[in-house]
Amino acid sequence: MRSTIVAIISLALALAVVSADAKTKPDPRGEVFAAESSFAATMAARNLKAFESYVARDAVFFGRRGVLRGNAAVVEGWKSLFEDPKPPFSWRPEVVEVLDSGKLANSSGPVMDPDGKLIGMFNSVWRLESDGHWRVVFDKGCPVCDSTRAE
Repeated sequence: MRSTIVAIISLALALAVVSADAKTKPDPRGEVFAAESSFAATMAARNLKAFESYVARDAVFFGRRGVLRGNAAVVEGWKSLFEDPKPPFSWRPEVVEVLDSGKLANSSGPVMDPDGKLIGMFNSVWRLESDGHWRVVFDKGCPVCDSTRAE
C-alpha cells in the first residue's frame, strides 16, 4: 500500500512539472503568428522602420522586379509601398508551421487590395534569431489564380 501511495505521489509531481513546463514554454507557432501579424501591421501603420525590424539581415524577398537580397535592399525595394497614406495592400497569416527544432517556420495567407479583395497569397519563412526575435528570411507572394477565365 505504501509503495502505491509513493507511486501516485511521484506521478502527480511528474504531471505537475510537465504541466508547469508546458505553461512556461513559449508556443513557437503562436509566436510566429504574432510576428507575422505585427509585420503586416507595419504596412497598415505606414511604418517602414518597424517593417525593417522584421526583415533578417540576410533576407531574400522575391518580387515582380526581381530578387532583393539583404535587409537594406528589401527595405529600399519596399520603400515606395509605404509612401502613400493608404496602404496598397494588406496581408494576414492563416497557416503557420514550425520545425520541431523551434528555429525555422513558414507562414502563409491571403493578400488583399485596399478594398479587401483577395489578390494573392504569400509565403514567408521565419527564423528565430539569436536575440530571441523571429525575422523573415524568405518572402514570396503570388497572384490568385483566376479560374473564371476561359481558355
